[in-house]
Amino acid sequence: MAKMVALIGFVVTFLALQSNAELTNIQHLPKKEGNLAILVIGDFGRKGTYNQSEVATQMGAVGEKLNIDYVISTGDNFYEDGLTGVDDSAFYESFSDIYTADSIKTPWYLVLGNHDYRGDVLAQLNPVLREKDERFICMRSFIVNSGMVDFFMVDTPPFQLDYWTHPGSSHYDWRNVAPRDTYISNLLQELDEALKKSTAPWKFVVGHHTMRSVSEHGDTPELLQLLLPVLKENGVDAYINGHDHCLQHISSNDSKLHYITSGAGSKAWRNVFKKNEDTVRFFYDGQGFMSLEVSRTEAKFVFYDAFGNALYNWSTSKAADELRHSF
Repeated sequence: MAKMVALIGFVVTFLALQSNAELTNIQHLPKKEGNLAILVIGDFGRKGTYNQSEVATQMGAVGEKLNIDYVISTGDNFYEDGLTGVDDSAFYESFSDIYTADSIKTPWYLVLGNHDYRGDVLAQLNPVLREKDERFICMRSFIVNSGMVDFFMVDTPPFQLDYWTHPGSSHYDWRNVAPRDTYISNLLQELDEALKKSTAPWKFVVGHHTMRSVSEHGDTPELLQLLLPVLKENGVDAYINGHDHCLQHISSNDSKLHYITSGAGSKAWRNVFKKNEDTVRFFYDGQGFMSLEVSRTEAKFVFYDAFGNALYNWSTSKAADELRHSF
């Protein structure tokens, strides 16, 4: 059964799937046929501080220039400890009252970060938040289908073993997740099946945690062990994440996969740079965000700082034989 929901002048189809063995699929086709434009931001929810408001202003400017279709969040939507409930004023103070430009009054597709899990996760996932701000579409794991590209949104905090075994003073809300092993096994199976069914020329996986990173958190061993093989086996083009508060591009030395970090929505400047086994193409330690434009044959990534300056521009294309094999 399909349920139709109108969001800011766009019609988004939620496919209400009957089986737990499939990820929820949201269809959001671009306004301009064959050309998608989005913004990607992460690690932002600090009530306007640490240049969050400045980044939001520049997102509005770039969003207007590109006439974007939607925004993707790589998680840590509310610091320090998520939301306390559906009536938490932080929802307005860190989201609705910050991202006010008309160009970004589009659907926002959000995954959860570790700081979100420190609060009331079920509140952040509650559809009642869409009654407060209809842009806010947050789920654990799901797919956004935009024709020529599929975004596979993956819930990565449960992968981090330390959050379960050594949480320290933090409390993680594992309701509807525990036991960990079963949750991760089911998620990986669902993701693998969805990737294999996808006929989109471009496949991007979005999660909160880093897979490859030269910044403070570095690589995430659990993702390299458990998630990376699924991505490589299914020809994923890029893994897009937050968690490290920076902008970076690392390319794999043994596959076509690219690791893209956009986690610089507010607090940044960690002054950390670690060596990495793969190829570091770009790294910026300050605040900012990313734009992504996708056609059938090309994907263009641009990183911007808090002043709207384009810091890095990278494009990749699909060969004709790759496009034939997508269908």
